Parts: sequence; C-alpha cells; structure tokens
Amino acid sequence: MSYPLNRLSRGFAFFVILIACGLQLRAQDSPSSFVPVTDTMLENPDPADWLMWRRTQDGWGYSPLDEVDRENVSELTMVWSQDMVKGTQQGTPLVHDGIMYMPNPQDVIRARNAATGDAIWEYRREVPQDLAAIIRDAGRTRNHAIYGNLIISTSADDYVFAVDAVSGKQVWETLILDFRVNPALQSSGPIIADGKILSGRNCYAEGGPEACVLTAHDARTGQELWRTRTIPRPGEPGDESWGEVPFDRRWHVGTWMVPSYDPELRLVYTGTSVTSPAPKYMLGANDLQYLYHNSTLALDIDTGEIVWYYQHVVDHWDLDHPYERILIDTAVAPDPEEVSWINPGVRPGERRQVLTGIPGKTGIVYTLDRKTGEFLWARPTVTQNVVDNIDGATGRVTVNPEVIFTAAGQQRLVCPNSGGGKNWPPGAYSPMTHAMYFPLQNACMSMTSSEPGPTFDFLDAPPGTRQQSRYGFSSHAQITPGTKNVGRIEAVSVETGGTLWRYEQRAAVTALLTTGGGLVFGGDSNGGFRALDQDTGKVLWEVNLGSGVTGHPVTYSVDGKQYVAVSTGVSVVTAIAGMLAPELSTGVDNTLVVFALP
Repeated sequence: MSYPLNRLSRGFAFFVILIACGLQLRAQDSPSSFVPVTDTMLENPDPADWLMWRRTQDGWGYSPLDEVDRENVSELTMVWSQDMVKGTQQGTPLVHDGIMYMPNPQDVIRARNAATGDAIWEYRREVPQDLAAIIRDAGRTRNHAIYGNLIISTSADDYVFAVDAVSGKQVWETLILDFRVNPALQSSGPIIADGKILSGRNCYAEGGPEACVLTAHDARTGQELWRTRTIPRPGEPGDESWGEVPFDRRWHVGTWMVPSYDPELRLVYTGTSVTSPAPKYMLGANDLQYLYHNSTLALDIDTGEIVWYYQHVVDHWDLDHPYERILIDTAVAPDPEEVSWINPGVRPGERRQVLTGIPGKTGIVYTLDRKTGEFLWARPTVTQNVVDNIDGATGRVTVNPEVIFTAAGQQRLVCPNSGGGKNWPPGAYSPMTHAMYFPLQNACMSMTSSEPGPTFDFLDAPPGTRQQSRYGFSSHAQITPGTKNVGRIEAVSVETGGTLWRYEQRAAVTALLTTGGGLVFGGDSNGGFRALDQDTGKVLWEVNLGSGVTGHPVTYSVDGKQYVAVSTGVSVVTAIAGMLAPELSTGVDNTLVVFALP
C-alpha cells in the first residue's frame, strides 16, 4: 500500500513569499520577533526554553535553571492557570522565547504568553466523524515538537502535521496511515533530530503489522524519508522468531512513546510494546522470541535501519517496554550488593556511553552500551516475579516458568500488574547527583488466561469485544503484598545501580522533573504536586491541585524569572492506580497550572 506524502497549504506558500521578501510575521500579542529553532538549538537548548518532550534529545528531563532551589521552593505560588480541552490529558508544554505551546486533547494546540497565560492563538484540527468508532481514545497526545517556525505534532487520524508557530495556521500535513485500513493510536508526538521528525505509535491488532512503524519525515516539508516496521516480514531478519505465525496475524508491537537520539553516534533509540494476544501459547509457542516486541531498538537516523536490538523480556502479561531511554556518559561500576545481574566483562569504573533507565512495566533498571547494545547490568526496583534470571555475559533474559500460561483458564499472581511498576510517566536524571529518579507503583494482579476461539479473532470480532479480548486475559489489580502504599519514587545511582533513597505514599506518583536547584518535582493521582530534595528525598513543598496530575512538569524562564508548569486531568494509568486506593477521591478537570516565586 502506498501513502501520499504531503499537501502544502496555500498559507505556507504565502509564508514563503513573505520570508523571501525579507518580512517577519509576528503574533499580535508576541513580545518580540520569532526566532526559528535550529538543530543546534535542539542539541543544546537555552536553559530558559523547553523545546522538546524531556527538554533534551537524551531524555534527561532535567533543566539547569536554579532560581527556585532547596532554600526558597517553599515560597512557590501559583501565578496563572487555564482550563484545557476535555479528554484524556497527558500533555507536555513547549516553551520558546517566552511563548508556551500546550498540547490539548482532541488535537488542539494553544499558544500563550508563558509569563502571564494570555492567549495568543489556538489551533483546532478537524478529524473525521467516524474516527472514534475505529480508534479508541483517539485525540490524546503527550507532546509535540518545534523546528524552524513550525509546531509539529501527530494527529488523532494518523497524520503528521505542522502549524505556524506565530499565527497558529496549518502549514502542511502528511498521511502516515489510513486509519480505516491500518488504525493506530498516536498517543505521543515526535521529537526532532537532524532535521527529521521521528514518531512512533500504538498499533492495534486491527491495524495489522503494517501499522507497527516508526517513521521519519522532513521537518521542513513533512515529506516521508523512511519507515521501519517493528514486526518482520517473511524472509526478513527476525522472521524466524515468530515461528509459523502468518505475517498478517503478527500484531501490536508498537512504539507508542517518544524516542531518544545521540547526534554523535547518529542513532535513534526507541522501545517497543507487547504482542496481541499476550500469552504466547495463543500465538505460536511459549519458546519463541516474537521480535521485536519488548525491545530496545537502535536505528540509523539516515535510513531507519535497525543497527542493534536488545529484548528485555518475552511477554505473556501485557508488560510493555516502550518508555524513555536515558542517554548518559558515565563510569560503570555496578554494586553486586544491589545489582542482581552484571556482565562479568565489565571493568569497574570504566567509562561508557550508556543507555539506561526503566524501559518497561517490570520496573527493572537496564543499562546497555548504547553504541553496541551490549548488556552491562540490570536490577529490579518494585516487586516483580516475571524475570527469573538475566545471563550477565549475553544479556539473555529467562522468564519465570511459574507465571507463564500454557492453556486457557489458568490463574497466576503476577507482579507488577498490567498498569506497570513503571508506566509512561517518565523518570528524570540529574547531573548534580548522577542519579535517576523513577515514579513507580507497588502493584500486582491476579490474572486468568482467556478461552481460545472466536473471541481471539480480533479482526472479525464485534467492536465491543475487541478491547476486552485483544490481550487474551482478564485480571484484577491489587497492591503488592506487604505494603499499603501504591506510589514510590526511587533514586538510583547511574554508576553503581544502588538505591540512594526511596519516597513512598498512598497515591500513585506520576511524571518527574529535575532542576539545577537540586529539586525533583512530581505529581500524583490524588492531585498532589510537590518538590523533593534530590539528595535526600525530603519533601520541601507541596500543594493539592484538586485533580490528578497527569501532565509532564516542566520549568522555564521568562525575562530572568523561573516558572514551573504542570497539568492535571484524567488518564488510564492514574485511573487504574486510583482503584488501589479507593478512599482517595479527586477531580478530573483538565487544567494547566503555573508557579513562580513571589
């Protein structure tokens, strides 16, 4: 199947003419002329700006701003707030030159004065009326990107598109997938690397293997440059890992979170999700790999070719591995007292270019050599019983046989649950402490494999049964035995893998932010938003926002004044976690809230 590349609007043609004439467009409320964003700016952003999902291409989630610090954070005060569009809300603001660009549900983007909240423009994308009947929860997105004079995002109806950052007018759009043929949920937006728009997506079983693609588009024009499938065709590398499963029945290996990029190695790093159904006896056999599910992929930025892969676990329980990959240059000296699995070839203290973090729902920290994919070390954080062993020399993961399904109707206690010991709310790294900070959940599940038969014919099942049966099991979540707290923040040394501190609370915790002021900012499912000391985990400031904190916190500066922004609303992850602490009742209003010192 072929896809049209793009349509340049008349508005963009007019803009090009104006630029050619040496003119500059300006929003009515914009305080100064717009400064186009370059690749150099993205690789080394101004501390005042927040130009991408985790601020930098290495996925750190760190800002060097330090006006707000341990000594004065208790004085933070709300300076403005704005209601957002209704719907599932997990947004990340972008900030450039004092203007905030906020993704709202339902493909709405709003530009505001980042210091005052005053409106500048709003973009609302029109989507087909039958979209909601085909793609579940269409219209949510976690982020968008900025390049040149364009705000770039992926749409509910499977396009990538750009709007003018000054006027809010659409400039171009490019079809990625026909949602009526290969539906995919684009729940995360892109990052920009080397002038390319890199985006992934959740590929439903109904979309078939052709929907499971990571794509690159020209950030200036929207022209498609390459697409890489995460499910191999017959004859391609990895095909044998699916056994006798026909290509058109290979489903659901999505790249639904945001990738990272190393401009020196020119490698793009992304993670992948589970198959559908999850119990492997329903697909082919329990002893197959089913590449490239639950893997880290390193791709060549120019061609999209998979340079190396590492598979974290063969899944049977919907424990996805698509989350943030954090890129750090560090000494590697894993502490055998705290790190369960270590490569015997690691020379303690040697410096490596590593890819690290918690890539999946198991809550296991993995550290790999990001040039080669070599396994270096791994260790669990929350209670998990699905990974039995990792061979340090090869990195090969052995699954616990006691939690594998071999037939329908079997019941297992599985930890974590399918909401994850870790989920899409990202952790953050601080170069001040050389530590990573992770939002975790203490949760397990009682899980029962479903009956095989017509309910697993996903493509032919009635719409009402697809969502219930697409993973091939039913489950009931419960708090991990031995604890009363759902939420945990854990600080882990990048060098040794050791735990530096833990903070636990009843409510589930969400996305984190680290700053040059020595702080970790983060929210929770009960509306709490707080700042913790990076060194100790001590809570230094907190406020309740009235609704669950589901957006990604960011910090930025306007005219030398530092601001902290976060958004509230509803998400599937916080809703599931909320069931584990039902006495905590909170609102579901979508609101953007901004704080600063008096």
